[in-house]
Amino acid sequence: MYERILVGTDGSPTAALAVDRAVEVAAASKAKLTIMSVGKQDKAQAVVDAEAQRHAAAGVDIEALALSGDPSSAIVEQAENGRYDLVVVGNKGMTGASRFFLGSVPNKVSHHIPTALLIVRTT
Repeated sequence: MYERILVGTDGSPTAALAVDRAVEVAAASKAKLTIMSVGKQDKAQAVVDAEAQRHAAAGVDIEALALSGDPSSAIVEQAENGRYDLVVVGNKGMTGASRFFLGSVPNKVSHHIPTALLIVRTT
């Protein structure tokens, strides 16, 4: 079904639920999974390394990718350039008023993503 899956995370407990679902889908479809975080390079790398380690026993080929810049734009660009079959994100951020609506990152990604998108209900 899928060969390459990209999941975005900011390291929060809710984003971890999206990573969990991406790992489940990757395992079921024998797909390669890229766990991506966007932010300060050291923090983003620590986030993706921790998530990759947390799922090391899942039997999934996992790549950890840390980038800087705007998270929404980075996810869309990576999806376009990385030839992914599926992108996975959580549904809500946990800050400010946006926590009651589809979060800004999944909202922006959903309007610009060139591939299938799974928005995981995380809250």
